[in-house]
Amino acid sequence: MRRAIELAWLGRYTTHPNPRVGCVIAHGERVVGEGWHRRAGEAHAEVLALEQAGEAARGASVYVTLEPHCFTGRTPPCTQALIRAGVARVVCAMLDPNPKVHGRGIEELRAAGIQTEVGVLEEEARALNLGFAKRMRTGLPRLIVKLGASLDGRTALANGASRWITSEAARADVQRLRASASAVLTGIGTIIADDPQLNVRDERIDMAGRALLRVVVDSRLRINASARIFSSGGPVLVATGANDPASIEPLRAVAEVVTLPLDESGRVDLQQLMVELGRRECNDVLVEAGPRLAGRFLALDLCDELVVYFAPRVLGSDARPMFDLPALQKLEDSLQFRVQGAELIGPDLKVTFLRRD
Repeated sequence: MRRAIELAWLGRYTTHPNPRVGCVIAHGERVVGEGWHRRAGEAHAEVLALEQAGEAARGASVYVTLEPHCFTGRTPPCTQALIRAGVARVVCAMLDPNPKVHGRGIEELRAAGIQTEVGVLEEEARALNLGFAKRMRTGLPRLIVKLGASLDGRTALANGASRWITSEAARADVQRLRASASAVLTGIGTIIADDPQLNVRDERIDMAGRALLRVVVDSRLRINASARIFSSGGPVLVATGANDPASIEPLRAVAEVVTLPLDESGRVDLQQLMVELGRRECNDVLVEAGPRLAGRFLALDLCDELVVYFAPRVLGSDARPMFDLPALQKLEDSLQFRVQGAELIGPDLKVTFLRRD
Protein backbone atom coordinates (compact mmCIF):
# COMPACT_ATOMS: atom_id res chain seq x y z
CA MET A 1 0.00 0.00 0.00
CA ARG A 2 2.86 2.36 0.71
CA ARG A 3 4.07 1.79 -2.86
CA ALA A 4 0.54 2.47 -4.16
CA ILE A 5 0.57 5.81 -2.30
CA GLU A 6 3.93 6.69 -3.87
CA LEU A 7 2.47 5.96 -7.29
CA ALA A 8 -0.61 8.07 -6.59
CA TRP A 9 1.55 11.11 -5.80
CA LEU A 10 2.91 10.94 -9.36
CA GLY A 11 -0.44 12.40 -10.40
CA ARG A 12 -0.07 15.38 -8.10
CA TYR A 13 -0.11 17.94 -10.92
CA THR A 14 -2.31 16.22 -13.49
CA THR A 15 -5.42 14.44 -12.21
CA HIS A 16 -7.71 17.39 -11.43
CA PRO A 17 -10.66 17.23 -11.03
CA ASN A 18 -10.23 13.51 -10.36
CA PRO A 19 -8.59 12.14 -7.22
CA ARG A 20 -4.99 10.91 -7.19
CA VAL A 21 -4.97 7.11 -7.06
CA GLY A 22 -2.26 4.44 -7.15
CA CYS A 23 -2.56 0.67 -7.44
CA VAL A 24 -0.28 -2.35 -6.95
CA ILE A 25 -1.18 -5.95 -7.81
CA ALA A 26 0.80 -8.73 -6.15
CA HIS A 27 1.00 -12.43 -5.40
CA GLY A 28 2.43 -12.38 -1.90
CA GLU A 29 5.58 -10.27 -2.12
CA ARG A 30 5.83 -10.57 -5.91
CA VAL A 31 4.49 -7.48 -7.67
CA VAL A 32 2.91 -8.25 -11.04
CA GLY A 33 1.33 -4.91 -11.92
CA GLU A 34 1.42 -1.22 -11.01
CA GLY A 35 -0.53 1.80 -12.16
CA TRP A 36 -1.47 5.35 -11.26
CA HIS A 37 -4.17 7.66 -12.56
CA ARG A 38 -2.74 10.38 -14.80
CA ARG A 39 -5.55 12.50 -16.21
CA ALA A 40 -9.34 12.77 -16.09
CA GLY A 41 -10.81 10.75 -18.93
CA GLU A 42 -7.84 8.39 -19.11
CA ALA A 43 -7.55 4.91 -17.59
CA HIS A 44 -7.73 4.63 -13.81
CA ALA A 45 -4.94 3.19 -11.69
CA GLU A 46 -6.58 -0.23 -11.33
CA VAL A 47 -7.05 -0.65 -15.07
CA LEU A 48 -3.43 0.28 -15.82
CA ALA A 49 -2.18 -2.14 -13.16
CA LEU A 50 -4.42 -4.90 -14.55
CA GLU A 51 -3.09 -4.28 -18.05
CA GLN A 52 0.46 -4.62 -16.79
CA ALA A 53 -0.34 -7.76 -14.81
CA GLY A 54 -2.23 -9.53 -17.61
CA GLU A 55 -3.13 -13.12 -16.72
CA ALA A 56 -1.03 -12.85 -13.56
CA ALA A 57 -3.85 -10.74 -12.04
CA ARG A 58 -5.99 -13.88 -11.60
CA GLY A 59 -5.97 -14.88 -7.94
CA ALA A 60 -3.83 -11.87 -6.98
CA SER A 61 -4.24 -9.23 -4.27
CA VAL A 62 -4.91 -5.65 -5.34
CA TYR A 63 -3.74 -2.73 -3.20
CA VAL A 64 -5.38 0.56 -4.15
CA THR A 65 -5.34 3.93 -2.38
CA LEU A 66 -9.04 4.66 -2.99
CA GLU A 67 -12.14 2.46 -3.23
CA PRO A 68 -12.60 1.33 -6.87
CA HIS A 69 -15.34 3.28 -8.61
CA CYS A 70 -18.51 1.44 -9.59
CA PHE A 71 -20.28 3.69 -12.10
CA THR A 72 -19.77 4.65 -15.71
CA GLY A 73 -18.41 8.17 -16.00
CA ARG A 74 -15.59 9.27 -18.28
CA THR A 75 -14.36 5.66 -18.00
CA PRO A 76 -16.06 2.29 -17.28
CA PRO A 77 -16.30 1.07 -13.65
CA CYS A 78 -13.08 -0.32 -12.17
CA THR A 79 -15.04 -2.77 -10.02
CA GLN A 80 -16.13 -4.66 -13.14
CA ALA A 81 -12.59 -4.70 -14.52
CA LEU A 82 -11.34 -6.24 -11.26
CA ILE A 83 -14.13 -8.84 -11.27
CA ARG A 84 -13.44 -9.82 -14.90
CA ALA A 85 -9.72 -10.15 -14.15
CA GLY A 86 -10.45 -12.72 -11.45
CA VAL A 87 -8.56 -11.05 -8.60
CA ALA A 88 -8.92 -12.75 -5.23
CA ARG A 89 -8.58 -9.81 -2.85
CA VAL A 90 -8.86 -6.02 -2.90
CA VAL A 91 -7.29 -3.93 -0.15
CA CYS A 92 -8.12 -0.22 -0.30
CA ALA A 93 -6.77 2.48 1.95
CA MET A 94 -10.06 4.39 2.22
CA LEU A 95 -13.60 4.56 0.97
CA ASP A 96 -14.30 6.99 -1.86
CA PRO A 97 -15.84 10.22 -0.49
CA ASN A 98 -17.82 10.53 -3.74
CA PRO A 99 -21.43 9.69 -2.73
CA LYS A 100 -21.86 7.85 -6.04
CA VAL A 101 -19.28 5.33 -4.86
CA HIS A 102 -18.95 5.50 -1.06
CA GLY A 103 -19.13 1.87 0.09
CA ARG A 104 -20.85 0.66 -3.05
CA GLY A 105 -17.65 -0.33 -4.80
CA ILE A 106 -16.71 -2.55 -1.88
CA GLU A 107 -20.21 -4.07 -1.79
CA GLU A 108 -20.02 -4.89 -5.50
CA LEU A 109 -16.66 -6.62 -5.09
CA ARG A 110 -17.87 -8.60 -2.08
CA ALA A 111 -21.00 -9.67 -3.95
CA ALA A 112 -18.72 -11.10 -6.64
CA GLY A 113 -16.86 -13.19 -4.05
CA ILE A 114 -13.77 -10.99 -3.81
CA GLN A 115 -12.26 -10.62 -0.36
CA THR A 116 -11.99 -6.94 0.65
CA GLU A 117 -10.27 -4.90 3.32
CA VAL A 118 -10.53 -1.15 4.00
CA GLY A 119 -8.41 1.20 6.11
CA VAL A 120 -4.78 0.24 5.45
CA LEU A 121 -2.60 3.40 5.71
CA GLU A 122 -5.79 5.44 5.60
CA GLU A 123 -4.34 8.70 6.93
CA GLU A 124 -1.49 8.68 4.41
CA ALA A 125 -3.94 8.00 1.60
CA ARG A 126 -6.34 10.68 2.81
CA ALA A 127 -3.58 13.28 2.44
CA LEU A 128 -3.54 12.59 -1.31
CA ASN A 129 -6.98 14.05 -1.89
CA LEU A 130 -7.94 16.50 0.84
CA GLY A 131 -9.48 18.92 -1.65
CA PHE A 132 -11.39 16.25 -3.57
CA ALA A 133 -12.75 14.86 -0.29
CA LYS A 134 -13.90 18.29 0.88
CA ARG A 135 -15.58 19.03 -2.44
CA MET A 136 -17.39 15.68 -2.37
CA ARG A 137 -18.50 16.31 1.22
CA THR A 138 -19.46 20.00 1.06
CA GLY A 139 -19.46 21.11 -2.58
CA LEU A 140 -16.67 23.59 -1.74
CA PRO A 141 -12.97 23.44 -2.62
CA ARG A 142 -10.21 23.24 -0.05
CA LEU A 143 -8.73 26.72 0.41
CA ILE A 144 -5.00 27.18 0.97
CA VAL A 145 -3.60 30.64 1.73
CA LYS A 146 0.07 31.06 0.77
CA LEU A 147 2.22 33.82 2.22
CA GLY A 148 5.84 34.92 2.14
CA ALA A 149 6.71 36.75 5.35
CA SER A 150 9.51 38.05 7.52
CA LEU A 151 10.20 36.69 11.00
CA ASP A 152 7.99 39.43 12.43
CA GLY A 153 5.09 38.43 10.20
CA ARG A 154 5.39 41.19 7.59
CA THR A 155 4.80 40.71 3.87
CA ALA A 156 6.01 44.03 2.44
CA LEU A 157 7.53 47.33 3.47
CA ALA A 158 5.20 50.22 4.22
CA ASN A 159 5.84 51.54 0.68
CA GLY A 160 4.71 48.21 -0.77
CA ALA A 161 8.15 46.85 -1.72
CA SER A 162 8.14 43.07 -1.36
CA ARG A 163 10.45 41.65 -4.06
CA TRP A 164 11.93 39.52 -2.83
CA ILE A 165 11.34 38.78 0.86
CA THR A 166 11.86 35.05 0.39
CA SER A 167 14.57 33.19 -1.50
CA GLU A 168 14.70 31.78 -5.01
CA ALA A 169 14.34 28.29 -3.51
CA ALA A 170 11.09 29.30 -1.81
CA ARG A 171 9.76 30.81 -5.02
CA ALA A 172 10.56 27.56 -6.85
CA ASP A 173 8.63 25.65 -4.20
CA VAL A 174 5.65 27.96 -4.76
CA GLN A 175 5.68 26.89 -8.42
CA ARG A 176 5.11 23.31 -7.27
CA LEU A 177 2.40 24.45 -4.88
CA ARG A 178 0.62 26.25 -7.73
CA ALA A 179 0.90 23.29 -10.06
CA SER A 180 -0.75 21.00 -7.51
CA ALA A 181 -3.77 23.31 -7.16
CA SER A 182 -6.88 23.42 -9.31
CA ALA A 183 -6.88 27.22 -9.29
CA VAL A 184 -4.81 30.16 -8.05
CA LEU A 185 -6.77 33.12 -6.68
CA THR A 186 -5.76 36.72 -6.10
CA GLY A 187 -7.34 40.14 -5.67
CA ILE A 188 -7.45 43.22 -7.83
CA GLY A 189 -5.11 45.00 -5.40
CA THR A 190 -2.34 42.52 -6.14
CA ILE A 191 -3.00 42.76 -9.88
CA ILE A 192 -2.71 46.56 -9.82
CA ALA A 193 0.32 46.64 -7.53
CA ASP A 194 2.39 43.73 -8.89
CA ASP A 195 0.86 42.76 -12.27
CA PRO A 196 1.64 39.04 -11.66
CA GLN A 197 1.17 36.20 -14.14
CA LEU A 198 0.32 33.57 -11.49
CA ASN A 199 1.18 30.75 -13.88
CA VAL A 200 3.53 27.77 -13.56
CA ARG A 201 6.82 28.73 -15.21
CA ASP A 202 9.01 25.85 -14.05
CA GLU A 203 9.54 23.73 -17.17
CA ARG A 204 10.50 20.75 -15.00
CA ILE A 205 6.91 20.50 -13.75
CA ASP A 206 4.88 18.32 -16.09
CA MET A 207 1.18 19.18 -15.87
CA ALA A 208 0.38 16.92 -18.84
CA GLY A 209 -1.32 19.74 -20.69
CA ARG A 210 -3.60 20.71 -17.79
CA ALA A 211 -4.27 24.44 -17.75
CA LEU A 212 -4.20 26.15 -14.36
CA LEU A 213 -7.22 28.34 -13.71
CA ARG A 214 -6.38 31.84 -12.42
CA VAL A 215 -9.11 33.69 -10.51
CA VAL A 216 -9.16 37.44 -9.86
CA VAL A 217 -11.54 38.91 -7.26
CA ASP A 218 -12.45 42.36 -8.58
CA SER A 219 -15.64 43.70 -7.00
CA ARG A 220 -15.83 46.91 -9.05
CA LEU A 221 -14.18 45.56 -12.22
CA ARG A 222 -11.11 47.76 -12.19
CA ILE A 223 -8.89 45.28 -14.02
CA ASN A 224 -7.34 46.28 -17.33
CA ALA A 225 -7.43 43.92 -20.29
CA SER A 226 -3.70 44.52 -20.74
CA ALA A 227 -2.80 42.93 -17.36
CA ARG A 228 -0.10 40.27 -17.69
CA ILE A 229 -2.29 37.58 -16.19
CA PHE A 230 -4.28 37.55 -19.46
CA SER A 231 -1.25 37.01 -21.69
CA SER A 232 0.53 34.24 -19.78
CA GLY A 233 -1.48 31.26 -21.05
CA GLY A 234 -4.37 29.40 -19.50
CA PRO A 235 -7.89 30.43 -18.49
CA VAL A 236 -8.66 33.42 -16.27
CA LEU A 237 -11.91 33.91 -14.34
CA VAL A 238 -12.74 37.42 -13.10
CA ALA A 239 -15.21 37.39 -10.21
CA THR A 240 -17.00 40.70 -9.84
CA GLY A 241 -20.10 42.35 -8.49
CA ALA A 242 -20.40 44.56 -11.57
CA ASN A 243 -23.15 43.75 -14.05
CA ASP A 244 -22.70 46.59 -16.52
CA PRO A 245 -22.31 45.01 -20.00
CA ALA A 246 -20.24 47.97 -21.19
CA SER A 247 -17.64 47.26 -18.49
CA ILE A 248 -17.69 43.49 -18.90
CA GLU A 249 -17.60 43.24 -22.70
CA PRO A 250 -13.97 44.45 -23.21
CA LEU A 251 -12.75 41.64 -20.95
CA ARG A 252 -14.57 38.80 -22.70
CA ALA A 253 -11.82 38.42 -25.29
CA VAL A 254 -9.24 37.63 -22.58
CA ALA A 255 -11.20 36.16 -19.66
CA GLU A 256 -14.45 34.74 -18.42
CA VAL A 257 -16.35 37.18 -16.21
CA VAL A 258 -18.80 35.94 -13.59
CA THR A 259 -21.02 38.35 -11.66
CA LEU A 260 -21.63 37.28 -8.06
CA PRO A 261 -23.60 38.75 -5.17
CA LEU A 262 -21.92 41.35 -2.98
CA ASP A 263 -21.61 41.06 0.78
CA GLU A 264 -22.68 43.69 3.29
CA SER A 265 -19.44 45.61 2.72
CA GLY A 266 -20.05 45.86 -1.03
CA ARG A 267 -17.39 43.33 -2.01
CA VAL A 268 -17.71 40.00 -3.83
CA ASP A 269 -19.30 37.43 -1.52
CA LEU A 270 -16.41 35.01 -1.02
CA GLN A 271 -18.67 32.22 0.19
CA GLN A 272 -20.56 32.40 -3.10
CA LEU A 273 -17.26 32.46 -4.98
CA MET A 274 -16.26 29.20 -3.26
CA VAL A 275 -19.61 27.70 -4.27
CA GLU A 276 -18.92 28.76 -7.86
CA LEU A 277 -15.43 27.23 -7.85
CA GLY A 278 -16.78 24.02 -6.35
CA ARG A 279 -19.36 23.90 -9.12
CA ARG A 280 -16.45 24.17 -11.58
CA GLU A 281 -14.89 21.07 -9.97
CA CYS A 282 -12.01 22.87 -8.30
CA ASN A 283 -10.56 20.65 -5.57
CA ASP A 284 -7.79 22.88 -4.19
CA VAL A 285 -7.71 26.67 -4.49
CA LEU A 286 -4.45 28.45 -3.67
CA VAL A 287 -4.80 32.06 -2.53
CA GLU A 288 -1.88 34.38 -3.29
CA ALA A 289 -3.18 37.78 -2.24
CA GLY A 290 -2.58 40.82 -0.10
CA PRO A 291 -3.49 41.17 3.58
CA ARG A 292 -7.00 42.48 2.93
CA LEU A 293 -8.27 39.57 0.82
CA ALA A 294 -6.30 36.97 2.80
CA GLY A 295 -7.74 38.41 5.99
CA ARG A 296 -11.29 38.18 4.63
CA PHE A 297 -10.86 34.49 3.91
CA LEU A 298 -9.68 33.92 7.47
CA ALA A 299 -12.37 36.09 9.03
CA LEU A 300 -15.07 34.16 7.13
CA ASP A 301 -13.57 30.85 8.31
CA LEU A 302 -13.02 29.72 4.72
CA CYS A 303 -9.31 28.96 5.06
CA ASP A 304 -8.43 25.28 5.52
CA GLU A 305 -4.66 25.61 5.38
CA LEU A 306 -1.94 28.24 5.66
CA VAL A 307 1.42 27.81 3.97
CA VAL A 308 3.89 30.45 5.17
CA TYR A 309 7.46 30.85 3.91
CA PHE A 310 9.29 32.69 6.71
CA ALA A 311 12.42 34.51 5.56
CA PRO A 312 15.16 35.06 8.18
CA ARG A 313 14.81 38.83 8.18
CA VAL A 314 12.91 41.47 10.17
CA LEU A 315 11.00 44.28 8.44
CA GLY A 316 9.75 46.28 11.41
CA SER A 317 6.41 47.39 12.82
CA ASP A 318 5.63 49.83 9.99
CA ALA A 319 5.76 47.08 7.37
CA ARG A 320 2.58 45.49 6.04
CA PRO A 321 1.06 42.58 8.00
CA MET A 322 0.09 39.13 6.73
CA PHE A 323 -3.62 39.79 7.36
CA ASP A 324 -5.98 42.71 7.81
CA LEU A 325 -8.33 41.51 10.53
CA PRO A 326 -10.64 43.22 13.04
CA ALA A 327 -9.11 44.00 16.43
CA LEU A 328 -9.81 41.42 19.13
CA GLN A 329 -10.59 42.06 22.78
CA LYS A 330 -10.30 38.47 24.01
CA LEU A 331 -7.69 35.82 23.25
CA GLU A 332 -10.36 33.14 23.04
CA ASP A 333 -11.77 34.89 19.96
CA SER A 334 -8.53 34.40 18.04
CA LEU A 335 -8.40 32.15 14.98
CA GLN A 336 -6.51 28.99 15.83
CA PHE A 337 -4.45 26.66 13.66
CA ARG A 338 -2.19 23.69 14.36
CA VAL A 339 1.23 23.08 12.85
CA GLN A 340 1.04 20.29 10.29
CA GLY A 341 4.68 20.39 9.25
CA ALA A 342 7.80 22.49 8.80
CA GLU A 343 10.82 22.24 6.53
CA LEU A 344 13.77 24.31 5.39
CA ILE A 345 13.47 25.55 1.81
CA GLY A 346 16.86 27.10 1.07
CA PRO A 347 17.39 29.69 3.82
CA ASP A 348 13.65 30.01 4.50
CA LEU A 349 11.36 28.07 6.81
CA LYS A 350 8.18 26.70 5.24
CA VAL A 351 5.48 26.05 7.84
CA THR A 352 2.12 24.48 7.04
CA PHE A 353 -0.77 25.18 9.39
CA LEU A 354 -4.14 23.42 9.38
CA ARG A 355 -7.32 24.96 10.69
CA ARG A 356 -8.09 23.68 14.18
CA ASP A 357 -11.63 22.33 14.26
